[in-house]
Amino acid sequence: MPTPDFVLELRRHVGTHPLPLVGVTAVIFRDDRVLLGRRSDDGALTAITGIVDPGEEPAVAAAREAEEEAGVRISVDRLAWVHQIPRVTYANGDQSDYLDLVFRCTWLEGEPEPVDGEMTDLGWFRLDELDGLSAGHRARVLAAVEVRGEARFEGAG
Repeated sequence: MPTPDFVLELRRHVGTHPLPLVGVTAVIFRDDRVLLGRRSDDGALTAITGIVDPGEEPAVAAAREAEEEAGVRISVDRLAWVHQIPRVTYANGDQSDYLDLVFRCTWLEGEPEPVDGEMTDLGWFRLDELDGLSAGHRARVLAAVEVRGEARFEGAG
């Protein structure tokens, strides 16, 4: 899915200045494997991610993104990690500061396939097969590994 309309509208007003946004990462488990996909824009291997729409509950956004990007239905089980992603500057000069909410999720149904064009390939990976993940995405997956537990808050002591 391309940039959400509300972000494009905000960009008309703020130009390329830093725009604070809330993002979600859905770390989806099926038994002992995690769903990862290759992004179509840069080829990076990532979990399912997206931007929370205005007024949308973050857990609902995580489930929506899983269906939109991968064609799978999930249960959103718990909040695993809240952290600020370092400022992102896109090729066109737009800057965004993402507060990322990482959710541990469980696959319910559907075989993963690229649906909206954001991913070129999707698959189930064992936790010992995460070599292709960036350090940031690896940290998100590992934060969600525990089935139960408290959410981690970056810098909260």
